[in-house]
Amino acid sequence: MTNHRLATVIAAVLALGACSPQKTEDQPAAPAAPDEVRTPAVAPAAPVNATPAEGATMGGDGSQIQLSGLTRADFQANDLDGELGCHFRTDATDPLLVAYGFVGSKDAAQGLVKVGTYVERIAAPGGFDGLVNGATFTGAGKTIKIAITGPATGGGESPAYPATLTYDRADGAKRVYAGTWTCGP
Repeated sequence: MTNHRLATVIAAVLALGACSPQKTEDQPAAPAAPDEVRTPAVAPAAPVNATPAEGATMGGDGSQIQLSGLTRADFQANDLDGELGCHFRTDATDPLLVAYGFVGSKDAAQGLVKVGTYVERIAAPGGFDGLVNGATFTGAGKTIKIAITGPATGGGESPAYPATLTYDRADGAKRVYAGTWTCGP
């Protein structure tokens, strides 16, 4: 007798399931209530121009963008003109980008960046004044943008600002570094 009751309960559950409304491919979905939020069953694909995650190179020929810290020897071998400068650094000791310019000048500020083991020159318009609030540098096959992302983290004449360095290579590769941007004497 118990097997008969179990079979009856299973049959009833299946029958109720068959009677409940189900959406099929050819039936439109019921409109959502005003305060109801619906999410798609499958997440949409990320857009092609998505911002790269920090530390990852996206796009291009597949080769990584690898910036190295600039050393004293790099500066001695590559003079930069200017009376005041700025630098971008991550947690590493040596800066990834250094630039100098003249105050009040319309001449481009001159900078250095080290890609792998090669020191390369870059420039940004507006002299030193064009560097203070972030800048866009150009060089052979690259554009580097410094964007300040928050208030100064210290005081004094030359406080550090949280910032990102976005390196765009001519082949479409992009990499973002998080760090600080410091300008002054």
